[in-house]
Amino acid sequence: MKNILFPSQRSHYSRRVIGSVWQMLLLGIVLSSYLISLSGCQGLAQKDNGVIHLSLWQSINPPANRDVFEKLVKKFNQTQTDVQVESIFIGQPQLPKILTAVVGNAPPDILSFDPQLTGQFMELGAIRPLEEWLDKLPLKSEISPNLWEELKLDGHLWSVPLYTSNIGIFYRPKLFQAAGITQIPKTWEELREVAKKLTIDRNGDNRPEQYGMLLPLGKEEWTVFTWFPFLLSAGGEIVTNNRPNLTNAGAIAALQFWQDILKDGSATLSSPERGYEEDAFIAGRVAMQITGPWTYIMKSNVDFKVFPIPASVKPATVTGTGNMYLMKTTPPREQAALKFLEYVLSEKFQTEWSIGTGFLPVNIKSAQSQAYQEFLQQKPVLKVFIDQMPVSGSRPIIPGSSRLSDNLGRAIEATMLGASPETALQQAQANLELIWDSLQSK
Repeated sequence: MKNILFPSQRSHYSRRVIGSVWQMLLLGIVLSSYLISLSGCQGLAQKDNGVIHLSLWQSINPPANRDVFEKLVKKFNQTQTDVQVESIFIGQPQLPKILTAVVGNAPPDILSFDPQLTGQFMELGAIRPLEEWLDKLPLKSEISPNLWEELKLDGHLWSVPLYTSNIGIFYRPKLFQAAGITQIPKTWEELREVAKKLTIDRNGDNRPEQYGMLLPLGKEEWTVFTWFPFLLSAGGEIVTNNRPNLTNAGAIAALQFWQDILKDGSATLSSPERGYEEDAFIAGRVAMQITGPWTYIMKSNVDFKVFPIPASVKPATVTGTGNMYLMKTTPPREQAALKFLEYVLSEKFQTEWSIGTGFLPVNIKSAQSQAYQEFLQQKPVLKVFIDQMPVSGSRPIIPGSSRLSDNLGRAIEATMLGASPETALQQAQANLELIWDSLQSK
């Protein structure tokens, strides 16, 4: 018997078809509008009286640091007659917006983003290699040489450093003094013991009013980033011969150490994916926090000092390097964008940017300048981060790094919630091995 649609069914079917058509049309309109808006954000692609207007996408936070950057962009524009840069803040989620712009052929001219995404941008053909330009640039010799490795992939240099820094442990001296602690911890075991002494339950309800330290809860990049110094200090790694290697002894030891502090009751977890927030530290609810000199703590009125990441097998920390990509557009626009990248690397830019934000200069002359040396006298804790630079490692720059970090982050989060480090890392390793070859062949 043939299928027969009764009048009520036909009406319902028609509404479904019409609804689907309208949904498709609406989706097309939305996508078209989005790409048009992205194209608009690209920064007025047309020349205006011989002036090339460039768009620069950035996600600089906190706002005070963004203000410093905007002032420096304005200074650049005031010195140029043929190039003008428009700095555009892109909020969360950043990566989907960037990828949509690239796929829609409406990228910005310059992009400030994490170097860990270099592999993905390279595979999309969205960025230009910069080594030929840099090799001809006298300014290259002024840039700290250890920064280039973090920006290289497949023999090419894909970006330039906007800033650099690394991670240490901020602490409240008054809380240390009250707990009778006179020496800063230099080893993992000493850190664990100090965290115990700094954890105080004043009313005996098994809910301390003060914890030794804050550990991040979450699976995103901040969690991976702040755990990485402990991985490196334990002699661990997450990549061997361009393949994931999460189950090595160093990785297990570093994750076990974090879990041990938590099981001791000496650490409290942050809110989910909010491990970078400093409220508990500033309020005195935690005595130690893992972070870098970009933190608001540097500008707060609380008492604080910083000590290096305590060592296991060796001293180590991890660099937090921000970078800038030259996006593929047109030769005239790319040449204009290179002028701005040269400005970013300059002593003048780096000195003002570093003093204004707390990041470390990437330019050696800037670091040695009188203005910056006077700034260091006012902010002596920065010397901890400068002294740590020789032992700073970096997160890997390879195709598939975002998936690698995501799975590693899930393992760290699972461990913080009670799973064994070995089991969590084995699961993450198994997940990566299922997809790794396909990620490398894209």
